[in-house]
Amino acid sequence: MGIRYNKIEEKNNKREIVLLKGYPCKYGKCSFCNYIEDNSTDESEIEKINFETLEEVTGEYGALEVINSGSVFELPSSTLEKIREVVIKKNIKLVYFEIYYGYKKRLNEIRNMFKGIDIRFRMGMETFDNDFRINVYNKNFNITEKECEELGLDLYSVCLLICVKGQTKEMIERDIELGLKYFKSITVNIFINNGTKVERDDELVKWFVEKYRHLQDDKRVELLIDNKDLGVFEQ
Repeated sequence: MGIRYNKIEEKNNKREIVLLKGYPCKYGKCSFCNYIEDNSTDESEIEKINFETLEEVTGEYGALEVINSGSVFELPSSTLEKIREVVIKKNIKLVYFEIYYGYKKRLNEIRNMFKGIDIRFRMGMETFDNDFRINVYNKNFNITEKECEELGLDLYSVCLLICVKGQTKEMIERDIELGLKYFKSITVNIFINNGTKVERDDELVKWFVEKYRHLQDDKRVELLIDNKDLGVFEQ
């Protein structure tokens, strides 16, 4: 049994967060991800869970984060319409959605659906090291610094996955540096072993927490020392 609704009060941007069910992730091959087990092809099941979860939203912070095991584009249209209905009814002015790199040219579809609402997109970059992203994380896209600059104009933030075996301190330092250089915000996830072939490097965790604990006070950074820190998860 998981938790699909929470209020985030300790982090930099107070907001409500919902973990919704979606169709299978279009990419679905990331080597570190066991999250896609929450996907479904049963639209009635998806709708039931999502509608019940969205009923919990109060709008008290005027901000809502929507996450699902994939991208916003894997949510059924009925769920998107329900989100829009809730956002309007509860007078929410800011909504965060997740996207995969392959959807980067479709962002205006969501913006047009939520006219008048500040829509902020997050993307799983995981690392700016192309070789490591492709060969270790199996996230198959290659990105240049010029494209990072362009993406930084369209996306609000990227997620970085750190402290896994094979990474170096220098890679992590560069990831944080480039993330803050090109994007308005970054989410830094310290990897937790989850049964996939990717493994946590506890020595890197120890080094990172000592060196970068100050990031918890940086308004541009959301530091997740545990992947349940946002308070929503599906067991």
